[in-house]
Amino acid sequence: MRDQVPVVLPDPATPAWQAREMTPALQIAIDCHDPHLLVRFWAAALDYEVEDHHDGIEEVVAAGYTTYDDTVVIDGRRAWITAAACRHADPSRPRVLFQQVPEPKTVKDRIHLDIHTAPGERDATVERLLALGATHLW
Repeated sequence: MRDQVPVVLPDPATPAWQAREMTPALQIAIDCHDPHLLVRFWAAALDYEVEDHHDGIEEVVAAGYTTYDDTVVIDGRRAWITAAACRHADPSRPRVLFQQVPEPKTVKDRIHLDIHTAPGERDATVERLLALGATHLW
């Protein structure tokens, strides 16, 4: 049947930082200067949760794959310096990854995220996003 997609489950011995549900998924990756600032804004804007990588970081540091030099402490939890992601509780919604790049933005973005609201909720949504730090362009 075409609509059935096989699911491959991780080996029980797989470390927690590698264990993910193996279903087709969409990730939106965005290059940026400050991934932690942007992930907090977009998680709040989209009603997503910021991913907590603390335990996975502890595992890979303990295994010798990296050092704490590649991490930063935010709200008492370790995070990767150069990347931050958020996701919705519904796994059918895309994960959003913000990855730090060294070069500054020099041209117009070729991608943007649109937020659609229910009828009558636009003004309240605009106000909520402005309170989070958004800029009202038009």
